[in-house]
Amino acid sequence: MNRISAAVITFNEEAKIGRALGSLSGIADEIIVVDSGSVDRTTDIASELGARVVRNEWPGYREQKQFAADLAVNDWVLSLDADEEVSPELAAEILAWKNEDPGETAGYYLPRITFFMGRWIRHTTWYPDLQLRLFRKSRGRWEGGRVHEGFRARGETSAMSGHLRHYTYSNVSEYLEQLENFSSLAAADYVDRGKKAGIPRLIFSPPLVFFKNYVLKAGFLDGKAGFAVSSMAAVSTFFKLMKTEELIEAGRNMAATRMPDDP
Repeated sequence: MNRISAAVITFNEEAKIGRALGSLSGIADEIIVVDSGSVDRTTDIASELGARVVRNEWPGYREQKQFAADLAVNDWVLSLDADEEVSPELAAEILAWKNEDPGETAGYYLPRITFFMGRWIRHTTWYPDLQLRLFRKSRGRWEGGRVHEGFRARGETSAMSGHLRHYTYSNVSEYLEQLENFSSLAAADYVDRGKKAGIPRLIFSPPLVFFKNYVLKAGFLDGKAGFAVSSMAAVSTFFKLMKTEELIEAGRNMAATRMPDDP
């Protein structure tokens, strides 16, 4: 049997962690929750549901997920975010897989579907959102930038058909809170990679992102939610580029004010 350790990272997720951990019942042989200092009941709920709770100061998404994977007793790790759950269809698929021989497969991509504005989003760039979440920890590591991190497997990968269910922003206010954080992290990644924004990209990129999501990716078929997702993607792009320019300008100003004998 393929034994699985489920790994979840948390911070103030008392409203969501019960759903996430409950969906692991029957498929996870071990549940690890790595918490970065929650002040609500997140860790209490996780402990009550049988998880091994470990506290670790926040080092970043990539590093925290790697830390959680490293704690796993089993080589096979199922990485789950606190705002996700394993669908019944995916749970049944994983249960059947546990009695199969995975051969040389190093990991499995799971399609993620997002619930937003009262419906499942089945178009735009949000779907199908393939995530490599079931993997052998000995065959790769978490890589990527400050955002958009992912597990990079060494070897063959395959895919399952059951969904990871993603319960994203509850309302617009929650989206705006996340936008402030994620756009800053994404801008820092851009600067690290030597990318720039500039007026042309600020003018053309946001509407092109909207067009891609709403028209090319058929977001219009998701009604008002599809329009909102497409608009949010455009807004996110604009703020990421603006903050990139801001960071670049700050770097120029720092260089200009540095004394000649400064290191």
